[in-house]
Amino acid sequence: MIAMPARQHVAATESANLSATTSAAELDAADRRLINRLQDGLPLVAAPYAAVAAELDLSEGELLYRLERLLETGVLSRFGPMYHAERLGGGLTLAALAVPEADYERISEVVNAFPEVAHNYRREHRLNMWFVLATETPERIGEVIAELEAATELPVYDMPKQEEFHVRLHLPV
Repeated sequence: MIAMPARQHVAATESANLSATTSAAELDAADRRLINRLQDGLPLVAAPYAAVAAELDLSEGELLYRLERLLETGVLSRFGPMYHAERLGGGLTLAALAVPEADYERISEVVNAFPEVAHNYRREHRLNMWFVLATETPERIGEVIAELEAATELPVYDMPKQEEFHVRLHLPV
């Protein structure tokens, strides 16, 4: 694939999933400003973290420490580039499984072992495992779904995107 600058993506967990060591109330104003700011992406400069830190009146080291802490405590579930797979000639879909509770951890490990699985989230629903598949070609989506069904011995529910929405999380500071 062609290497292209990517918009940085920050995903915040649901409040029910916040780590016991960091609650929403423990996020200070600097954490909230950092989460809000990172949703706009990193600047394409030689030292992007230093540039964002300067905007937020933080040192680069403090910004990196805060980002690492937010990830380690589960306040943020991921921080990284967000590519538009379809625009790069790839495939992207949302998929789900109905996993028996007794097998959940084992099935989760099987699903997460696939390099095409970008995110995997547990849900309180009959379809209790939801994940995103990103592949190098649109045709590969069907192949990976068949491989997942063979590996898990469960039907995979494919829910391809019909329309794209960008939902932002803005925390009060």
